[in-house]
Amino acid sequence: MQTVFMNRLVKEEELDEALAEVWIDEKEGVWKLGWRDMGQKGETCENIWYEGGSWNEMLHIYRHGLAVKLGEGFRPLIDGIFHDEEEQKGKSQPVQKLYCYSEMNYREELYNELCAWRRKKAAAERKAPYFIATNRLLRLISAFVPVTPDELLQLPGVGDNKAAEYGAELLEITAGQERSHSFPLDWVQDKLDGQTYEAWVYKQKEQKYKHDLDKYRTKQMLLRGIHEGKKLEQLEQESSLTRRELVESVEQLEKDGYDVERLIAAELQEMPQSEQEEIWRAFEELGDALLKPVMHRVYGQEPAAGPIMEVRYERLRLIRIRFRKEAESRRNAG
Repeated sequence: MQTVFMNRLVKEEELDEALAEVWIDEKEGVWKLGWRDMGQKGETCENIWYEGGSWNEMLHIYRHGLAVKLGEGFRPLIDGIFHDEEEQKGKSQPVQKLYCYSEMNYREELYNELCAWRRKKAAAERKAPYFIATNRLLRLISAFVPVTPDELLQLPGVGDNKAAEYGAELLEITAGQERSHSFPLDWVQDKLDGQTYEAWVYKQKEQKYKHDLDKYRTKQMLLRGIHEGKKLEQLEQESSLTRRELVESVEQLEKDGYDVERLIAAELQEMPQSEQEEIWRAFEELGDALLKPVMHRVYGQEPAAGPIMEVRYERLRLIRIRFRKEAESRRNAG
């Protein structure tokens, strides 16, 4: 094995300091990634994080594992250890400090009330809850308690459109709530100590890289499954994803240029051809941006029972993948 990367890290402890190394070795196309704790008397304890032929998977594991160690208090002796744009110092720091403060000081009762409002709104508008408001935004609101439109607009993630659409309802929930601070929120900059903020930043990295690693593994699982001719039911059983999440991942694969036709054909095999053609015509007439108008055109205004509705939306999304692919081919053809 040849060592191609290594960095030493140190962690300040009460009476001493702990030393460790993160390293990457390579031999004949096989990558090996590990962590080595180094004792004061020269003894070492080694933990292998990855061994295999995928550089991309190893890189995802490296970033996540390293973020965990940084969250535990280790700091690199050589800076720039992530080798990505996230290492830019001071990037949107005032906004990040608002997020940090809100996650540590939000009011749970108010936050739960905002979450309940979001669930009802998402169900009424048939939108994913995060399209209404993210968890992060609801924590900001429950921590800083805006009571005027101007105060609401000072929170990251609230623009004119969101304020116009949901601002009145949000402010109705915060109205009458007591608070001990004022707007604008520049006081937050001095409220957080550097150590607390730094620990929070590394925790965000850990979560981000865990998400990236999960996405990468989901992508690889789907590509293998499609190649082996598996259907959504089998993929759902082999993963922790719902059918809706799987279909969303298939849509992303198509956007990234992967061929997912084998899975689409298998899923639509039992769907009448006449029904597929009617949906196709509806996409041609109404466009493919929104599914609800197409659903109404093909199946009428009356909502079907839950499982039936879910199956119909799933099939609409799969047919939309084909529709968009053909439209792209026509554009490329000139």
